[in-house]
Amino acid sequence: MAGKLNGKKIAILATDGVEQVELVEPRKALEQEGAEIRLVSLKPGKIQGMNHIDKADTFPVDDTVSSVQAESFDALMVPGGAVNPDSLRMDDGAVQFVRQFFESGKPIAAICHAPWMLVEADVVRDLTITSWPSLQTDVRNAGGTWTDEQVVTDQGVVTSRKPDDIPAFNKKMIEEFQEGRHEGRTMSLAGQSTAG
Repeated sequence: MAGKLNGKKIAILATDGVEQVELVEPRKALEQEGAEIRLVSLKPGKIQGMNHIDKADTFPVDDTVSSVQAESFDALMVPGGAVNPDSLRMDDGAVQFVRQFFESGKPIAAICHAPWMLVEADVVRDLTITSWPSLQTDVRNAGGTWTDEQVVTDQGVVTSRKPDDIPAFNKKMIEEFQEGRHEGRTMSLAGQSTAG
C-alpha cells in the first residue's frame, strides 16, 4: 500500500530518558506511511525509554550524531521526556544536527520537552511553538512565541505539549513531512546576520 511518506528517510533524535510513548507512537505513525526511520543518538548501542519516571523498554540505536548529517534525511522528529532533551542539548553534535535541519528548510517535529532542542539550536526566534508548559520562559527568552495549544505548526516546525496530544501531533507531522522542504525559511535565514 502506498504511504504518504514512501521514499522519505526520517531521523528520530533521542537518548536515554526518552518518554517511550512519544518515541513509539510517532515512529509507528511514520512507518505506517512508508517512511524509513533511523534512530539517531549520542552513542551506539541501546537507549533507555521511560514511562514518566519508571524505566520502560530499550531501543536499538541506528546511527550516532557524530556519524550522520542532516542532508542524509528528509525530516527530523524529536520525542520528549525531561531527561532526553536535557541530555541532548548538552551535546554540541546533537544541537548542530537540529540546526542543520532548520537551516536547510527541512521539517522538524518536536513534542513535550523536545522543543528545548530548538531553543538550544537557536532556531525559535520569530517562531510560534508549543511545548511542555515548563519550557515557555525558555522559548520566550530565545525570541519565540509560546502558546498553549494541542499542536502548532510554523514554517515547517511542528510542536505539541504532551502525550495526550500525540494523535494531533502525528497528523500534522505527517502532513509537514509529506510537504517537505520550506524554501521560505531558508531564504529568510539567508538574509540574517550570522554574527553573534
